[in-house]
Amino acid sequence: MGLFERYLSVWVGLSIIAGVVLGSVIPGAFEVVAGLEYAHVNIVVAVLIWLMVYPMMIQIDFSSIKDVGKKPKGLALTLVINWLVKPFTMAALGWLFFKGFFADWVDPQSANEYIAGMILLGVAPCTAMVFVWSQMTKGDPNYTLVQVSINDIIMIFAFAPLTALLLGVSDIHVPWDTLLLSVVLYVVLPLVAGALTRSALDNKQRDKKKSESNETKSTNDHQAVDNFVAKLKPWSIIGLLATVVLLFGFQAQSILSQPETIVLIAIPLIIQTYGIFAIAYFFAKRMKLPHNVAAPACMIGTSNFFELAVAVAISLFGLHSGAALATVVGVLVEVPVMLSLVYFANRTRHWFD
Repeated sequence: MGLFERYLSVWVGLSIIAGVVLGSVIPGAFEVVAGLEYAHVNIVVAVLIWLMVYPMMIQIDFSSIKDVGKKPKGLALTLVINWLVKPFTMAALGWLFFKGFFADWVDPQSANEYIAGMILLGVAPCTAMVFVWSQMTKGDPNYTLVQVSINDIIMIFAFAPLTALLLGVSDIHVPWDTLLLSVVLYVVLPLVAGALTRSALDNKQRDKKKSESNETKSTNDHQAVDNFVAKLKPWSIIGLLATVVLLFGFQAQSILSQPETIVLIAIPLIIQTYGIFAIAYFFAKRMKLPHNVAAPACMIGTSNFFELAVAVAISLFGLHSGAALATVVGVLVEVPVMLSLVYFANRTRHWFD
């Protein structure tokens, strides 16, 4: 492991501090960057996430994807957690904390909006960052792609009715442009770029082998791909850290002006994140999944599609609503918590082997 990977949690912590400090000192610069968006998707953040996802996509071997169907347990676990467990536990925790434990500290209207924001996070499974978590846990890239793709398809049809059910309203406006653009930006484009890059590298290696002696032909058939991905890895980590700086810089004013509210919202979100991961990890072990399938499956079920959740919260409740704030807190909580789960998953790899 390199210096960046070995101390990644330290770099992320420093990036969080840098984002908050810079966002409070030079808020105008972050406002300019925040304004560079289309369909509620920030273009700069999209590019940085693309930088993180691209190396993962290069590792996908399309000839092996057909074999994913032979191991359906990992797909089943992801789908059950994402659509039959996570949305309902998120709603339950929201009601428990803001209608119960925190009822004396939060006015009823704000409480309802915080719960709504939490529900929006719970109904939106992750699309982009899960490729990063999968790569960090040495997940099977082919399997991860299939898991994310199936979730995206289900989300197109299930997001609106499930959100309506849990929010108790019937007129849910789904920003389809945000949903579809995010899928294109975070899955389709890097997937195509990764496939073209892999094909070019493999062809280059095959041409090189033709000119080599027979003794060297037993080397790794994808050595060129492995070498190229290794060179990209530092840039992928830089993309992650830059994304963290931007996300926390965008919300620096909210973090500093409403620290108590941020903490109140963060508590049930953190419990939800660790709780869902624990449930998924427990069943992954009971189902005897290999670790390179189990870890990404649990990461997909645990993390959230925060871009969509934020966009829908703004559309339904307004930019300065409690629902929008709750979805933003979800962004703030996710990165450090998911890094801790990546660490845990890597430390417990032997449970599955």
